[in-house]
Amino acid sequence: MLNLWNLLFLSFVHFSSFSVTLGGVSGNPFTPKSSFIRYWNKELHKEIPNTHFLLSKVSPLTAVDSASFSKLAAHNNLASRLPSFCSSAKLFCFPDLSPSLEKHSKDVNFAVYLDRNFTNYGSDRLAGLDSFKNYSENDNVVIDSFRRYSRDSAGHKDQFSNYASASNVVDQSFNTYGGDATGGSENFNNYNHEVNVPNLRFTSYSDDSNGHGQTFTHYTEETNAGQQSFSNYGKNGNGVPNDFTSYGKDSNVMGSDFSGYGKTANGAKDTFTSYAFDSNNPVNGFKSYGDGGNAAVDSFSSYRDQSNVGDSSFQSYAKSSNGAKVDFDNYGQSFNEGTEKFTGYGQGADGQSIGFKIYGRNTTFKDYTKKGVTFSRYSNESSTTLGKVVISKWVEPGKFFREKMLKRGMVIPMPDIKDKMPARSFLPRTILSKIPFSSSEIDQLKRIFHAGDNSTLGTIMLDALKECERLPSPGETKRCVGSAEDMVDFATSVLGRNVEVRTTQNVNGSKKNIMIGSVGKIDGGKVTKSVSCHQSLYPYLLYYCHSVPKVRVYEAGILDPDSMEKINHGVAICHLDTSSWSSGHGAFLALGSGPGRIEVCHWIFENDMTWTIADS
Repeated sequence: MLNLWNLLFLSFVHFSSFSVTLGGVSGNPFTPKSSFIRYWNKELHKEIPNTHFLLSKVSPLTAVDSASFSKLAAHNNLASRLPSFCSSAKLFCFPDLSPSLEKHSKDVNFAVYLDRNFTNYGSDRLAGLDSFKNYSENDNVVIDSFRRYSRDSAGHKDQFSNYASASNVVDQSFNTYGGDATGGSENFNNYNHEVNVPNLRFTSYSDDSNGHGQTFTHYTEETNAGQQSFSNYGKNGNGVPNDFTSYGKDSNVMGSDFSGYGKTANGAKDTFTSYAFDSNNPVNGFKSYGDGGNAAVDSFSSYRDQSNVGDSSFQSYAKSSNGAKVDFDNYGQSFNEGTEKFTGYGQGADGQSIGFKIYGRNTTFKDYTKKGVTFSRYSNESSTTLGKVVISKWVEPGKFFREKMLKRGMVIPMPDIKDKMPARSFLPRTILSKIPFSSSEIDQLKRIFHAGDNSTLGTIMLDALKECERLPSPGETKRCVGSAEDMVDFATSVLGRNVEVRTTQNVNGSKKNIMIGSVGKIDGGKVTKSVSCHQSLYPYLLYYCHSVPKVRVYEAGILDPDSMEKINHGVAICHLDTSSWSSGHGAFLALGSGPGRIEVCHWIFENDMTWTIADS
């Protein structure tokens, strides 16, 4: 006999098979999309068009899947069905990699493959060459793990070309890479080039190796955000040459951490050339660099040259070394200097030679030996020419503009407005309300989304949570929303129920010169307030929404300046009160002037949006 629950469930399934029309959209009445359409119509007292861009962001879950996953969430058991949940709900999740039992007893040439876990690759290999080409290239989420790579090998060469280039979110780990290797070499070329969010870890890299050289060429160039770490790099090595060429060049907000680098090595030769060159806000940490080394030769050339601000720290550098030669050439000669700190530099060393040439004015040296240290040139002034170079690099042409430039016939540059976030969808409220959302519950969140300790995904979630929990700026009202209904609630709480939401139609014209066509003034061009919503990187679609007072919002036709054809429909917002903005804000670097002295306009980028009072 069927119980009451089974009867109700069968009735639900039977009724949900019928299709109804809501707001011009035909579909199952119990899906998250149908539910949102009803909510929109009820809260805003008008029907949402079936082509509205916001509908494409609502959860694609079926009625049955939505009910099933909601039940799992209520019992704190989503983790048991995570792959299915991520796929069905269109979320951003990392794949689960099980340990690989593959063995590679001979030289292997890999080309074009993704997401692998190599547990014991190339161990005890004699001579020969292993080559990786186009490894995990041009993908959205890349998870790779190498354990015991080339361990105890002799005279063996490894080569990585185009490793994870042009990928979006990359999490890669090398454990005991080249440990106890003798002779041979490793070469990484185009490593994580143009990656959006890299998180790279090398642990016990070439420890206890003998004459085994490593070369990194074009390492993490043109990346955005992310973190890199090298632990126990070349520890106890003998005659090991390490060469980093073009490390972190043109990167934005990249963090690098070197710990135990060349510690107690004998005859090490380490070269960093063009380190963090032309980068924006780099954060570099070197700890226990060359400590206890014997007859080491370490060289940094063009360190942080032409970079913008940032924070670098060297701790316990060449401590207790013997006969070391350490040279810094062109250190931190940057525009908008950041902070460089040297602590315990050359402390307790014997017979060392340390030289500095051309380094920035914001450098602090503490507890270093004065004997044998050469300071050739100390920069007390920033370079005007260098400042112009950095401005042109990190404030993209057209990213900010003045209100007077929004006139028909005006030709202006448009920045890259393409959304670089991984594609995701909102969650239904029935599921969202049952998932924790606070930094204090990060361990529970990591369990739900299968994020390990010190993992990229764990860091991504924690960063987003902390930004959402940050106290609002003076005069700001803010909220992070993970459902379309929550976004409607926040917008209407600030602006009332007579609202509209807008975004730029497409990305045509990005990184090119465009011509302004017809211009429309939202709300009659009145000085008003809006609610702007910007994406945050998180497993489900998450927006940081905040009220923006004293703005004017415009719609403008965007034309191809050569053919005069319309290629886009842009939405632009002009901030009329910039008095609380930082004097170092990119808008003032690009446009001149300073806080409170000018208005600043910008386009609404792809998949971002602005809510305003509806035109009457």
